[in-house]
Amino acid sequence: MRGSGDPDAWLDDDASPPECPPGWRTGPPDFVGVGAQKAGTTWWFKLLTAHPDVHETGGQRPELHFFDRFVTGWPGPDDVERYHRFFPRPPGAMAGEKTPIYMACHWVPRMLRDAAPETRPIVLLRDPIARYVSGRTHEDARLARVHRGVRDPANEVRWVSDAFAKGLYAQQLGWLYAAFPREQVLVLQYERCVADPAAQLARTYAFLGLDPFEPPSDELARPRNVTRREKLELEPERRTMLVDLYRDDVARLATLVPDIDPALWPDFS
Repeated sequence: MRGSGDPDAWLDDDASPPECPPGWRTGPPDFVGVGAQKAGTTWWFKLLTAHPDVHETGGQRPELHFFDRFVTGWPGPDDVERYHRFFPRPPGAMAGEKTPIYMACHWVPRMLRDAAPETRPIVLLRDPIARYVSGRTHEDARLARVHRGVRDPANEVRWVSDAFAKGLYAQQLGWLYAAFPREQVLVLQYERCVADPAAQLARTYAFLGLDPFEPPSDELARPRNVTRREKLELEPERRTMLVDLYRDDVARLATLVPDIDPALWPDFS
């Protein structure tokens, strides 16, 4: 039976599982982009699905948001079967999804493991200060639009706290590693992906067991998180506070994932 969280209450018709053509199969996703928000995940997922052996599943929104909606209840067999139906693919092809809030939801990694124990989570991590600014810029604009410029203090407090929490990467990876073996998880650094996308994409393909492939150069160089919104300017005092609050988590992250280079994050170099 469906868990009491009932994702159908949140997923619209556009997110209904697509049809599975004759001869194709459905099943657990081969990979899932789980985070972090505002770290180039949309760009990277487009590059992944450009590979000829990766099928870009139809009938779903850019982000599926299946498990984060189970804030109460637990996915039952019917939920798991429904999740699997989002991933039809032809013989020999891979399929996956990306919902970058998954990593920030402590309940999602174990739900994902229960539904897809062999899936390979993929994580992109960005300088937490830059991620915070990008997230705040996006959400501040959304709230202003929704509330027609009238301030909503309750939502502002919730969102600012949430924006900070999403940058605690070591904590979130701890939840992910408690659910999946480390060798089953790929952690990439956004700044390295921007500096050398071809090399980091080749690493991603190899992690998934895919043959080498070079996507069109315009896809590799496409803009990432480009916005016309006025970028949030942090007060010097707030920036200093955020750096101090993130410092221990960044140090833990560098120990947890030696490939992460804090020198690429100016405030932590």
